[in-house]
Amino acid sequence: MSTAAPFTIGQAASQAGVSAKMVRHYEALGLLPPVARTEAGYRLYAERDVHVLRFIRRARDLGFGMAEIAQLLALWHDRQRASADVRRIAQQHVADLDRRLAELQAMRDTLQHLVAGCRGNDRPDCPILDRLERPSSGPARRKALLKQELNR
Repeated sequence: MSTAAPFTIGQAASQAGVSAKMVRHYEALGLLPPVARTEAGYRLYAERDVHVLRFIRRARDLGFGMAEIAQLLALWHDRQRASADVRRIAQQHVADLDRRLAELQAMRDTLQHLVAGCRGNDRPDCPILDRLERPSSGPARRKALLKQELNR
């Protein structure tokens, strides 16, 4: 790492591509270790802190949650880590993304079906509003209703 002068929170945030508010949030969550402070209480960040912030930002860009990022940071700092541990976290995240994508696709399909069934004219009857008016149900019931609607 370079021996650059300490960064203010704004400078560190800018260097890492995050907001100062997020820097404070990451610090409060313990993702970023406590940093040095001036006598007036201003935070001073080193190059290594900015490097950690960039790591966090990249992990967030990939959709990792804060708990996953904490695990990844711990593994990143552990030079004795097993890459299998990192892979396991990433695989679990991919599986979660796949599940969420399937849920989004099902929502899209349902909405697309409802839009196709709506005449979009001056009349008040609307299958979209009719569907939204129905009581909500549990996940299993929603999937069954979704299949029924898609098969209409």
